[in-house]
Amino acid sequence: MSKLSSFTASSVGRKLLVGLTGLFLCLYLLFHMTVNLFLFKQDGGGTFDTYAEFLATYPLLRPVEIILFLLFLVHAFFTGLLWFLNRRARPQRYAVNRNDEVSETASRIMFITGMVVTAFLVVHVNTFFVKSRFFSSEHSPTMYARVAEAFANPVYSLFYVVALVFLAYHLRHGFQSAFQTFGLRTSRYRRLIEWTAVIFWLVIPLGFALMPLFFLFRAH
Repeated sequence: MSKLSSFTASSVGRKLLVGLTGLFLCLYLLFHMTVNLFLFKQDGGGTFDTYAEFLATYPLLRPVEIILFLLFLVHAFFTGLLWFLNRRARPQRYAVNRNDEVSETASRIMFITGMVVTAFLVVHVNTFFVKSRFFSSEHSPTMYARVAEAFANPVYSLFYVVALVFLAYHLRHGFQSAFQTFGLRTSRYRRLIEWTAVIFWLVIPLGFALMPLFFLFRAH
């Protein structure tokens, strides 16, 4: 068995992969939200469209997109695998050990929030990335216009905001769990990790939630 196979076959190795891929995806969320802040600039979407065009045509971004996609697949696969193995190892509810019950509940909720976030990403990527990248023409609307049109729909905006609530919970538990897995969530670093986590589970989801609210109220 190769070192990689041995690593992914162990519970510790799988948890490390989930933690590492999750943190890289968190960094992408930070970058994505930063670019999306240009949506609020009062220039008719000119600045946002400039960045969107650059990101769509920059050749080095293709490998980055592939890497991000692979990171997401690894994260989702091993998260699901860990959840399934935990369920199989503990088929009955605990009668005495409350800590194990809490851990099992947190794991189950993380799995559910992860599934909701995955469904949201499929819809989100199809709405913006797929349609603009693979089904666009010279007469297609700009990315800013696509965003404004999508968020003018109350149903889509509500779906988007609700999904962000699930994402916030997923990030709140997952961010700190990653550092727990790395052995860094000690008394020395606990406060720093908790405050940093606020950026990812509260500030970033709020930043994303402002977009549908902004365009929805502007349209109506």
